[in-house]
Amino acid sequence: MSDDGAGASPLHEYSRRRAEHEAELEGLKRRDALLSNARLAVFVLGLVIGWFVFGSHRIDWPWLLPPAIIFVPLLIAHDRVIQARKRKERGAQFYRAGIARLEDRWKGEGDGGSEFLDPRHPYAQDLDLFGEGSLFELVCLARSAAGRSTLARWLSEPAGVAEIRARQAAVLELAPRLDLREELALIGEDLESRLDPDVLRRWGVAPAQLRHQRGLQITAALLSTITIGALVIWPLLGAGPIPFLLALIPQLGFAAALRSRIKPVLDGLEHPTRDLVLLRDLLVRIEEETLESERLRELQRALETEGLPPSRRIAQLRRMADLHDSRRNQFFAPFAGLLLCGTQLALAVERWREHFGPRLPEWIEAAGEIEALAAISGNAFENPDHVMPTIREEPVGIEARALGHPLLPRDQCVRNDLELGAERRAYIVSGSNMSGKSTFLRALGCNVVLALAGAPVRAESLHLSPLAIAAAIRVNDSLMEGISHFYAEIKRLRQVVELCDGDLPVLFLLDEILHGTNSHDRRIGASAVIKELVRREALGLVTTHDLALAQIANEARSGIENVHFEDHLEDGKMVFDYQLRQGVVEKSNALELMRAVGLDV
Repeated sequence: MSDDGAGASPLHEYSRRRAEHEAELEGLKRRDALLSNARLAVFVLGLVIGWFVFGSHRIDWPWLLPPAIIFVPLLIAHDRVIQARKRKERGAQFYRAGIARLEDRWKGEGDGGSEFLDPRHPYAQDLDLFGEGSLFELVCLARSAAGRSTLARWLSEPAGVAEIRARQAAVLELAPRLDLREELALIGEDLESRLDPDVLRRWGVAPAQLRHQRGLQITAALLSTITIGALVIWPLLGAGPIPFLLALIPQLGFAAALRSRIKPVLDGLEHPTRDLVLLRDLLVRIEEETLESERLRELQRALETEGLPPSRRIAQLRRMADLHDSRRNQFFAPFAGLLLCGTQLALAVERWREHFGPRLPEWIEAAGEIEALAAISGNAFENPDHVMPTIREEPVGIEARALGHPLLPRDQCVRNDLELGAERRAYIVSGSNMSGKSTFLRALGCNVVLALAGAPVRAESLHLSPLAIAAAIRVNDSLMEGISHFYAEIKRLRQVVELCDGDLPVLFLLDEILHGTNSHDRRIGASAVIKELVRREALGLVTTHDLALAQIANEARSGIENVHFEDHLEDGKMVFDYQLRQGVVEKSNALELMRAVGLDV
């Protein structure tokens, strides 16, 4: 295994590699300018010579050959330099973005994945999974549609124990492989802008246009052989045109009869071939890598096709597309017609699609999974202080030490311990405004999301079992649907309770619930919801300003404990330490905050 990113700090390694890319980029810019000027000079020289040849007729046309011969290699060399320059620019940007994440300047600069946000999801909006400054933006280095959707699915759906452990092993293997992750990201830039996986999937599994391919192939080969033979004996044996015409007529009839079915096959070849060539570059990089973890080796095996990797199979299809393009050449077209190239190509394309088309979704899925694993691995490499959580089947619960919010800047993140399980099923978290209650809920939720996706977490240690996460932290009303905030909130609470009927124990994160109604109904309703969740063996946190709600922790065998955050005044300013403490908060800062903004209370 290559540890090309190991040994140095992430910031030092990223800075070094960015500097290397930028230095090489400067050299390529100079070569670009030199070749551009050389091309222009040769072109102008050709124009001057052309005037002497065709205008004044002072020199003969062979004088045009040297500039033409020189111009073509310059054109090829310049194109290669341009492509290399673009790649180095993307490489430098890859490390600039990494440095921005390490320096906590990443929010709003990356891919937020806003299209994956579903307001009905039980926790995506509450835990900032998608959008600007989201967990997805922090982690996602994937560029292909398959890689992005795979990562979004992993963050949105908790995996089973075996699956999580398999991903963890793959992440730990890929984390130090910076060269591989860089190449996957750079290849993915093209895939992001040009690959349409849905079109590719549909093309691969679409019904065949040509049936009885073996018989048609034999007939086409026989007719073209007879026609070519008749053409050969025409001058050699003096047979005249009659045998050739007799052979050509059935061949033309055969081609005409199949034309309506052949044309759609050949017309539909260009788009999937272009997309597959882009996918091939990603697959080649995966195929040639020596991988050790079982999940990565499984993904490599998923790419095997009858002894050949998909990149080779895609190369076969690319050659067919190139031959199809050659048929449009006016010099080759007559020979292509005599050989029934169009028919032969269409049959070959249909055979390829019949054998390998159904494998396209599997290839795309495997490439997407590896991109998602590489993205999580990048986050692991950039955060060496994060730990890989311990996932277990039993007992159900969470034990966290020094748990911090992964979206907060490192120097602003205060960490706390937490333990939920059979004896302590829930915390009632009280505290004053801005003391850190909601942030604590999100810190736990985000880290559990990462853990159940197979990613490292911001903690000294985290042990947990698979859980179904449900949150009511950021509940919005809907003017368009005529839904008030209170009604939206009770709908979310119903969703939280209904999740308890599922296969996984529920982790509930409820922030100031039912604050859209009066204090009497709120206290009764919130108490009933919390007790019902605990009765159904769910685990969770509930924040509150209503200290009367904290009294349910005093009931016998409730399985609920009180904890709180507090604050104090220093030189007339509110100061928060964001440290979790046992018991119920003893004071509120609401009046102090009102006075601080100038309200006379």
